[in-house]
Amino acid sequence: MAEIQGAYDDLFTAVPSALAGLLDAGDAGASVAVFVDGEPVVDVWGGFADADRTIRWQQDTIANVYSVTKTMTALCALILADRGELDLAAPVARYWPEFAAAGKERVLVRHLLSHTAGLPDWDGPIEDLYDWPAATARLAAQAPQWEPGSAAGYHSLTQGFLVGEVVRRITGRSVGEFFAEEGAGPLDADFHMGLSAEHDHRVALAVPPSSWDENYVASAPDSSASRGDGTAVRIRDGNSVAWRRAQIPAASGFGNARSVALVQSVTACGGAVRGVRLLSQAGCDRAREEQFSGEDRRLGMPIRWGLGYGLFGNTFGWGGWGGSLVTIDPDARMAVAYVTNQMREPAEDARGLELVMAAYDGLQGLRT
Repeated sequence: MAEIQGAYDDLFTAVPSALAGLLDAGDAGASVAVFVDGEPVVDVWGGFADADRTIRWQQDTIANVYSVTKTMTALCALILADRGELDLAAPVARYWPEFAAAGKERVLVRHLLSHTAGLPDWDGPIEDLYDWPAATARLAAQAPQWEPGSAAGYHSLTQGFLVGEVVRRITGRSVGEFFAEEGAGPLDADFHMGLSAEHDHRVALAVPPSSWDENYVASAPDSSASRGDGTAVRIRDGNSVAWRRAQIPAASGFGNARSVALVQSVTACGGAVRGVRLLSQAGCDRAREEQFSGEDRRLGMPIRWGLGYGLFGNTFGWGGWGGSLVTIDPDARMAVAYVTNQMREPAEDARGLELVMAAYDGLQGLRT
């Protein structure tokens, strides 16, 4: 059995056991964390941080979590809304006047967070993703593909620029700076949007699925390539230095399971963790306000969208291309995070669900 490092409550042994099983089945490396009441009951890791399997996954190893980043960007918007600085029901153009071009006067901020704004596809060159002014200007000039709010289509790359520019217009800070100073910083969470060179040595680059190379592009639900006319993103793009340095707030966040679970525990625990309050209870509840329920035009499946999060029964959260995931259960005051560098074909990937179910096994024992 694969060697697992870290610590866990004895009631939650199913979680490290499940991680060991995934590594034994061929995965390169990963970390898993389960936080209850804002404290870790599982914080484990194992495997390797490189495709050649020569570098062990360490306690401080971080990886690109792709679309799990969206939950961090959403948190920034929720914090501003909670402070009264952002009206989620207001037109985006109130904060970003240039955005009103091409018939977007009626796009509301909540439409950006719920993938209903009608701007799901990135149709520019990959290089423009690394250039914030170019990316946001391109989106401001686009016309919506449907009446805003009338349909949903997963904004796999565009959502982060759209929400992030609203954050920038309000605060004068990039979304990465705002998150670092108002979210991750107060919690001492090791999560980054716009990764500086000092952290490069501890990044676990993505490993493609077996039989694929770094030109692999996902095209199924929650991929970085939409089902529309968007530009495809390859693993080699996500593994590049340019990607790490850029702020692509829908897809280029770097962290480990511990940091993801810690930050999102805020929304599981009524807005405060370890004596640090980022949101009110009402601010947390806002994340679960249903904005859309039905067939998503890009994911090709039924989905319920809240404000920045997917809604799944009483839980909410989201996953990223390649398998990383966060699930938040406010009723249980629990957050479960899984961060991996091993990509699998989406249709064959149930790893995150397996780990979440293992966490519930432990929770049942903890609550009895």
